[in-house]
Amino acid sequence: MYQVGGKSDKTTFARRKTQMAKRGKKYQDALKQVDTTKAYAPKEALELVKKVDFAKFDATVETVFKLNVDTKQADQQLRGAVVLPNGTGKEQTVIVFAKGQKAKDAQAAGADVVGDDDLVQRIQDGWLDFDVAIATPDMMAQVGRLGRVLGPKGLMPNPKTGTVTMDVTKAVEESKAGKVTYRTDRDGNVHVPIGKVSFDADKLLGNLNVIEDTIVRARPASVKGTYVKNVSVASTFGPGVHVDLAQF
Repeated sequence: MYQVGGKSDKTTFARRKTQMAKRGKKYQDALKQVDTTKAYAPKEALELVKKVDFAKFDATVETVFKLNVDTKQADQQLRGAVVLPNGTGKEQTVIVFAKGQKAKDAQAAGADVVGDDDLVQRIQDGWLDFDVAIATPDMMAQVGRLGRVLGPKGLMPNPKTGTVTMDVTKAVEESKAGKVTYRTDRDGNVHVPIGKVSFDADKLLGNLNVIEDTIVRARPASVKGTYVKNVSVASTFGPGVHVDLAQF
């Protein structure tokens, strides 16, 4: 699954081999059905992910893009959001920090919870039962106090992901429709959910193609040489399946 081309990649590969050895029998049986030396065509890879999934629930299907970026450089850190054409298969709980007419707009668009100072206080008191937080720019002074709580969980409103905006109607509707955020981790990987195992392969493929196009378009100008090193797809507990980049 992982391209081995340097010390960091070798360390990652060795770590994953150790992790795989500790997996249970169901995982090992699933792994036997995957040719780890092969790069599968995108749809074939997704069909295989669905086939080998063994979870007793409707597992999430995720894609991982391993990029040739240096995340220590600010201009090589990717972060953004995109609406998946076929949704994520998950009901998103959306909250909005807004006042006046914008609060009414958010409620009309289908936001689950809308508030201003009272909502800030509720979160400070420990409530975190939501998936997406949206805020109007004028609320960010108050919302900023929640940075230590929301930041580590990836819930802090941010202009780069379209969650700090005056157009709360669009933001709420997109979040409800299947908007997902993406960002590079410290190793240059981008993890993005693309649906559920119950989705047919064509719907998963449609979502995967949008993610691939978005990440390719977001290529930092300072990156030299190969940009996308490899791509894999997997269900929540299932083994990763390597995707052939040339066949996107």
